[in-house]
Amino acid sequence: MIRVMGKDMPWRKGMTVSDLLAELDEPFDAALVRIGRKQVTRPHFHTTLIPDGSDVYLIPMIAGG
Repeated sequence: MIRVMGKDMPWRKGMTVSDLLAELDEPFDAALVRIGRKQVTRPHFHTTLIPDGSDVYLIPMIAGG
């Protein structure tokens, strides 16, 4: 089990950040994902594994003008 933005979610062996994002129904694209204290940027989403029991936070890109 992992915790994503405060909600429990099933975990599976080999789950990457990309896998998680594909399963979520989020209205925004995450620019950065934090797994515990580790920050993961978009180029590494496909290769970064999420350990069981992790706290995951999705951080959107914010633009202004």
